[in-house]
Amino acid sequence: MSATILRNVRLFTGGADLTGQSNKLEVKCEREDKDTTNFGAVDPATGNVWSSCIGGLFKTSLSGAGQWEAGDSGKVDDNAWAELGGGSVWTVGLQGAAVGGRAWFTSAMRSNYTLLGGVGDVAPWQSDALGSWPLVRGKLAHPPGTARTADGSGTALQLAAVQANQALYASLHVLSVSGTTPQIAVTVESDSSNAFASPETRIAFTTANARTGEVLRDEGAHADTWYRVVWDVSGTTPSFLFVVALGIV
Repeated sequence: MSATILRNVRLFTGGADLTGQSNKLEVKCEREDKDTTNFGAVDPATGNVWSSCIGGLFKTSLSGAGQWEAGDSGKVDDNAWAELGGGSVWTVGLQGAAVGGRAWFTSAMRSNYTLLGGVGDVAPWQSDALGSWPLVRGKLAHPPGTARTADGSGTALQLAAVQANQALYASLHVLSVSGTTPQIAVTVESDSSNAFASPETRIAFTTANARTGEVLRDEGAHADTWYRVVWDVSGTTPSFLFVVALGIV
């Protein structure tokens, strides 16, 4: 892959799409190094000691910044205040949010929120979040800009079979809701082929009637390699915008 210029990076947290209010985003994943050097590490020929270590705990963090806006739950100020000190699902798309595009997602606690600056500045914001789940490297399975007004299913997406020590992870961000008593139930299905002749439900998100975000996982091995998003919509003239990402860890 050639070098990438960061342009259309997508940022979703909870029920908000912060793409249009962001101009900086960093995702960090690291593992503690635990020193295991001991007296037996001495080279008898030279007397030198080489340190050794093993991997400890994993740690994930996210840091974002951009232009401050407020006024509804889809704006950064309202979203940050609601999430401050609590957990939320964060999903990042590297170049847009088309189905099959690379995505990273996790559940993270928003640990701080900084806003405003000097006179004449475009009002800024900056915020950090600390991961409480694995950082999942996966793919976007449903685009955020396609309104769903009736039951349906999404594009078949090929990932991999889930091994015994792995789980299927999925993130959901419901970004817009309209209509009278609207409700949407989003699930993730798997099958052995892209025809989905015998689909099996792997993940079922909580039925939503407002902006929200959720991340879930399905543990246990299976041989299916094809996945898709399915949605059931109810209410009078309902319409939903939402985004889903999938990955295996």
